[in-house]
Amino acid sequence: MVALMTECLALKGGEKVLEIGTGSGYQAAILAEICGSVVTVEREINLLERSKKILSEMGYKNIEFILGDGTKGVEDRAPFDGIIVTAGAPYVPESLKKELAEGGRLVIPVGSFYGQMLQVITRKGDNYITKDICGCMFVPLVGEYGWNI
Repeated sequence: MVALMTECLALKGGEKVLEIGTGSGYQAAILAEICGSVVTVEREINLLERSKKILSEMGYKNIEFILGDGTKGVEDRAPFDGIIVTAGAPYVPESLKKELAEGGRLVIPVGSFYGQMLQVITRKGDNYITKDICGCMFVPLVGEYGWNI
């Protein structure tokens, strides 16, 4: 799934990407190998600190770690060439769509607690084109514009 989601971003190298849900840091490391810079947001401080420590020890210098509600995005770091969400959302947060650069892609699983559709949303001016990729199942995206659990 990490490979598929990364492929859906259609990265060419050097882009600025936002990751929502740092978790173990594995996806952030993959992105950091391709992108110019990665901003990763995690709501659980223990996960964030552990990932930051491991990835820093591995020599990654192009990852910025932020503790917070990823459903709100990171407006002061936008726009992003790509945004990847590693948790299932009940809908696509407008806050994330607005942070996409022109031609940028948002990769996000959208649906219920019990299953989602992986979607790619591409920004074309003020329009957003959505493409369904495949069914999937992720942990719930928790936050102001996600699940309230």
